[in-house]
Amino acid sequence: MFLFAAALFFILWGRREEFQTFSIIFSSIVLEAFPFMLLGALIGGLIEVFAPREKIANLLPNRPVLTIFLAAGLGLIFPVCECAIVPVVRRLVKKGLPLGAAVAYLLGGPIVNPLVAASTLAAYGMMWKVAAIRLFLGFAIASAAGVLMDMFFTREQAILPENHVGCDCCHDSHDGGGFFHRLRAGLVHGAEDFFDIGRFLIIGAFVAALMQTMISRDLFAAAVGVPVFSILLMMVLAVVLSLCSEADAFVAASFRYTGMPFSAQMAFMVLGPMLDIKLVLMYLSLFKKRAIITLSALTAGLVFFSLLVMEYVSL
Repeated sequence: MFLFAAALFFILWGRREEFQTFSIIFSSIVLEAFPFMLLGALIGGLIEVFAPREKIANLLPNRPVLTIFLAAGLGLIFPVCECAIVPVVRRLVKKGLPLGAAVAYLLGGPIVNPLVAASTLAAYGMMWKVAAIRLFLGFAIASAAGVLMDMFFTREQAILPENHVGCDCCHDSHDGGGFFHRLRAGLVHGAEDFFDIGRFLIIGAFVAALMQTMISRDLFAAAVGVPVFSILLMMVLAVVLSLCSEADAFVAASFRYTGMPFSAQMAFMVLGPMLDIKLVLMYLSLFKKRAIITLSALTAGLVFFSLLVMEYVSL
């Protein structure tokens, strides 16, 4: 990656406009995501220390499908954007959260939360219907993906071995000690998660910035008038742009004046917080590669067919 970045530097150095565009996009993605990822890592570290495995297990219903539905809507009371969700889910998985519920919270948490509802309302001029459709689709698709992943994989098949067990570090036990001792341990865990996952964010931001710089937007202009192609176009843009879930509604709303169908705008707002370049690379710290490929295909497929149905039903 370092050699590739160095080669790109020399390629773009003679094209100052492209080089500046790449630098601005890369910096904005990293600077926008880092505070949220740091928050997620700190929350995950505190969960590791202050939430005993037994308590989390007792909170989960005995019925797996109900657990998945609850996890998909957990963001309503525990809002986390997609930049912060991965370290939180990693810690919850180590505490015993089932695979399907982990997937449901991973996909649903960044959409089904009050912050995203508020930003969507602001972007679309207080149109409650838009925010409601976005949250409903986020909940439904996250739940469906969680159920399907539970059908296709066991925990051992999908989750990396180091995420199956509790803390494997060499710190002191967290059961004893005072509050400040445990708080310090939680912050240490959070720092470890931050540095562990941070490299995936850097690589993802690099690839996203490169694609946005090198690919001409004129290539997509012909697809605007065809709903199928418009939805696919906006899904591709959602993956490439790697925006935060609290900001992507404003980008989607800007396409209203280009003739882009509402279903395509919604596809952008639903898929982006579930699947983009930086997220896929961050998933490498939690899932095995086969599970990531399956989860990505399931998520993209569910979003595409859901929005395609909505497009033709609303005609």
